[in-house]
Amino acid sequence: VNCVFSFSLSSCLALCRGRVVRVPKGPLIRVVGTEVVIPCSVSDYDGPSEQNFDWEFSRETDFVRIVSTWDSTFTSEEYQKRVGHGDIKLRRSSNDAVELVIRNIQPTDQGRYKCSTPSTDATVQGNYDAEVQVKVISDGLSVSGSKARSSMPLRLSEGDSFKLRCSAITTSPEHTHLHVTWQIKSGSTWQDILSLTHEGKFQPGPGYEERYSNGEIRLDTGANDTYRLSVPQASSVDGGAYRCLVSEWVRGADSSWQKIQEKSVEVASVAIQQTALDVVISTSNVSVTERDSLDLTCNITTDRSGIFQPEVIWYFSASPDDTLSDAQVLLSMDLDSVVSDSTLISLSHVDKNSYRLLVRDVDVEDSGYYFCQAAVWVPLHYGSWHKVVERTSAPVSVVVTALEPDYEVFLNASQTPKFSDDPTELNCRITNAQDTEANIRFTVSWYYRQRLPSDDVVTEELLATMDADWTLLLGDRSRERTQNGEIIFSKRAVDTFSLRIQWTSESDRGDYFCVISAWTRHRNNSWVKSKDVTSASVSIFWATQDYTLTVEAVKLKPFFVAGHTFEMTCKVSSKNIKTPRYSVLITAEKPLTDQSNPNGTTRIISLNQDSVVRLEDWTDQTRVDGVVLEKVQENEFRYRMYQTQISDAGLYRCVVTAWSPGGGGMWREAVNGLSNPIQIDFQTSG
Repeated sequence: VNCVFSFSLSSCLALCRGRVVRVPKGPLIRVVGTEVVIPCSVSDYDGPSEQNFDWEFSRETDFVRIVSTWDSTFTSEEYQKRVGHGDIKLRRSSNDAVELVIRNIQPTDQGRYKCSTPSTDATVQGNYDAEVQVKVISDGLSVSGSKARSSMPLRLSEGDSFKLRCSAITTSPEHTHLHVTWQIKSGSTWQDILSLTHEGKFQPGPGYEERYSNGEIRLDTGANDTYRLSVPQASSVDGGAYRCLVSEWVRGADSSWQKIQEKSVEVASVAIQQTALDVVISTSNVSVTERDSLDLTCNITTDRSGIFQPEVIWYFSASPDDTLSDAQVLLSMDLDSVVSDSTLISLSHVDKNSYRLLVRDVDVEDSGYYFCQAAVWVPLHYGSWHKVVERTSAPVSVVVTALEPDYEVFLNASQTPKFSDDPTELNCRITNAQDTEANIRFTVSWYYRQRLPSDDVVTEELLATMDADWTLLLGDRSRERTQNGEIIFSKRAVDTFSLRIQWTSESDRGDYFCVISAWTRHRNNSWVKSKDVTSASVSIFWATQDYTLTVEAVKLKPFFVAGHTFEMTCKVSSKNIKTPRYSVLITAEKPLTDQSNPNGTTRIISLNQDSVVRLEDWTDQTRVDGVVLEKVQENEFRYRMYQTQISDAGLYRCVVTAWSPGGGGMWREAVNGLSNPIQIDFQTSG
């Protein structure tokens, strides 16, 4: 480098620039017959970005021109033929770098190679060429495989083990290392399986890391420089052509590893035959009666030979389209023939290929779809097992028919109303019951249907129903009256349910029927309805006629004078009224000249249906006890007025109300009646 000498060395390096041409540090050791690539690059230059390069060769002292990037006449006569045939060429890798490529290098190519760059700098600074020594050694690498295995395919079943061997040795005069890689051809490309590198490390290929860590692929060295690939359990991806790829490496002058050659040999072609497995349930669709046993057999067939163990799992599903994750595992038999535990279900190995599922004491909930899954396991070299194939049978439909108890239902009325507010009582009885063991219980539902004069269809209304635990559920029609105690639902006996209406109203007239439901207890102690039997209907009806009430008033003394006692009776008769009672009111119609009562009618005294007397508008304080009203008999009442006065003149009547018993001990007003008038006239009674 041209620098001013007054500068220090560090100042010169910082301020002065110069072209630098670089080639690898030699010597470069290469094997005869291989392709040699020598790179050359330039940096820290002026001028155009794309630089030119010249290559020369020297065996001893003089250099012979080989090839140039810019001068086609540069090549000496000695190299023109090789350059013309492309055996020697330049390959530009960038604007400032090229590679000298020598195909099929020979011992005569051993020597010094110089790379030069013509100057494009403003001033000449730096180095414009660089040399590297190339040493050509003999080919001492030999790679071979088993000829027998190479010539014929190796046919294996899935899960079988296999081993492949190749031999690799070198007699190189240099201290070289071998890198051995086992490869498989997938399609048109070779894929690395496992390598033993030139640095003595095992390196699994892409996708084989887990299998290598699990011991499922191994590479071992043996006598006579052999390298053995071991696959203890083959899978479907292991089918293909196998080769042994060996490369030879040497450590360069810069201590880096350099690959100097590579050879391969195809060792074997491996065909992996997948294990065939058929899983079939021997029957198609099955119907079984409740409490009986369900018997299904799963038959498995495989072409597998040698040592293997089957595994069988029985599944249940409510739908044929359910996946295994949605289905319920019933029982399983693992590869050690250990059966999972169950009380009512058993799984047995009937013969070599048959596995029997027995479900005892089935109930309706066992209806659904049953299917069988089987797998084949093969042993691995280190004592574990591997599943090579798994199949699932088509589902079999199983219908469990419920055991229906046999019984009849009879509905009768123990009390029927003849009038409104009479009680009604209906009894719903179970008769002729058969097959009603402890696992059967009965409940009742009550219904009402209105009667219409026309042929219109009337939908029945639910009054009440019982669920399986005898909880009463009320319908809209009866809810309020039942809560008030007006309607009572009860179970009179084991076989009898009753409906009682305390006070039947006209709106209750119609048809009644009951439904007895039989419930069956399942294995999980739940109750499921198995049968309904409906009774004949009972009609609740009575003819309604208009109430009639007649009241006759009779004056007991035809003539009397002021100061005497006035006495009259009222006799009552009625029709179409149930056990009537009467209340009586005595009224008086005074002449219009009587200013004390401008309305004309006075309420004097009353007697209610419970015989309680009450003074109404009687205001004469001097005669507080002057009027009396009493019941003579059920339909006859007597009125007395003592010490009559002129002011008592008028028309007297009995106002009678008929009452019938109503709900809850109350009385209901039925009809009113008015008697004929009885006159008090002192002028005429003189």
